Amino acid sequence: MAQLTQSEVYQRQQPIPTGLDAATTAEEVVQGVSLAGKTAIVTGGYSGIGAETVRVFVDAGCDVIVPARDVARAKEALGELKVRIEPMDLLDAASIDAFADRFLQADSALDLLINNAGIMALPKLKRDSRRLELQFATNHLGHFQLTNRLLPALSRAPSPRVVSVSSWGHHFSPVLFDDPNFLETPYDPWVAYGQSKTANILFALALQQRYQDQGLRAYSLHPGGIPATNLAKHLDPKMFQDLGLMDADGTLKLDPGRNWKTIPQGAATQVWCATSPALDALGGVYCENCDVAELESHNQPSSLADLGQPKHEGVLPYALDLEGAERLWELSEKLLKQPRKS
Repeated sequence: MAQLTQSEVYQRQQPIPTGLDAATTAEEVVQGVSLAGKTAIVTGGYSGIGAETVRVFVDAGCDVIVPARDVARAKEALGELKVRIEPMDLLDAASIDAFADRFLQADSALDLLINNAGIMALPKLKRDSRRLELQFATNHLGHFQLTNRLLPALSRAPSPRVVSVSSWGHHFSPVLFDDPNFLETPYDPWVAYGQSKTANILFALALQQRYQDQGLRAYSLHPGGIPATNLAKHLDPKMFQDLGLMDADGTLKLDPGRNWKTIPQGAATQVWCATSPALDALGGVYCENCDVAELESHNQPSSLADLGQPKHEGVLPYALDLEGAERLWELSEKLLKQPRKS
């Protein structure tokens, strides 16, 4: 299968449509779907939309592994669900390698890798021991390393899929290739978050270009705005009030028609990307509301105020740029080679 051209990437980025919508839940997506005999790894699988994804996968017969920085917390959160919980920290390269090595030693096939874990809008600039900005390091680089280390297991599956949870937040910024770690650029929490989410989309595209001939399919997605998760823990509740999403007493006013969703609705698109046969020939696309998203006509970053508009949908062209995807791959390999500082 020949690699996609830029024109083909943009042409494929349009709704199918699917008959599903923003109000569809993850449970509804897998209704009648059997995942028996399949194995999935779900990062961030013990809270929010990750935990809901794990639950519906297990109910559909899937063998699910949840890597967790806090194993005790993961066990408590997932309760009686029949999952395997393994230690792993996306900010620790050695921890990622150890997790991958344990999985690879079993010579098992990996059918589904759901890169779901993430952090958002850290109010102050933080870096890891390699001086990597924390949102870029967690949301993109940790998953980049994990996916690459698990490629041998993915290659053993008949039709493996890698699903990267991005966000409409990619509208806040392209990847800052010249200074992704804010060593000189003034730090802005939303710009940092935005570039990490753009990176998720570019990574899915680059992964698809490299491994589509081996049967792998990669997708990225916007789950919707889901205020009732730990992802929003750094945000001021007043922001939600200003956006019309919260009453003065703190009650959330969710509306899937405006892309503000419950956790079951928020988990639906990543579950759809992982299981829908409608995507078999559409690797590399960015999805939302259980469908392929529209390509936007402009290519300019947005502001936080745009979240208050009736709809926030679509994908910006810079997030589907093939040259950008290749450049990100090379940058990621370079950054991951940086030594850790004690």
